Amino acid sequence: MCRIINHPIVEREERKNVTIYVDGKKLEAKEGEMIAAALLANNIHTFRYTKKQREPRGIFCGIGQCNDCVMIVDGVPNTRTCVTPVRDGMVITTQKGLGKIGDHNAL
Repeated sequence: MCRIINHPIVEREERKNVTIYVDGKKLEAKEGEMIAAALLANNIHTFRYTKKQREPRGIFCGIGQCNDCVMIVDGVPNTRTCVTPVRDGMVITTQKGLGKIGDHNAL
C-alpha cells in the first residue's frame, strides 16, 4: 500500500483501518477516505470497463465531474468512487458497461 504519510501543508489525521471487499477480495482501507484513494493504495487502477470497446477506466478528474471512476458500491451502479467515502464492510464491484441495478456484469 502507498499513502502519503507526511505532507508539508496538509495535516494528517489518524484514521482507523476498516475492511472493504473489492471484486470478492478483502482489502484494508482507512475509514472515511475516498473509495478511489483506497483502491489506488491497494494497487487497483481499473474501476470500470466501457460498454462499446470494453476499455478499462480508472480515476480521471478526481472531483466527481466525470464518470471514469464509477463502480458498483453495495449494489448501486454508477457510484463515483472519487467522492464516496469508505466505510467498514463496503462491497465494491468493477463495473462493466453502463451498470444496471441487479446486473453487475452487463455490457
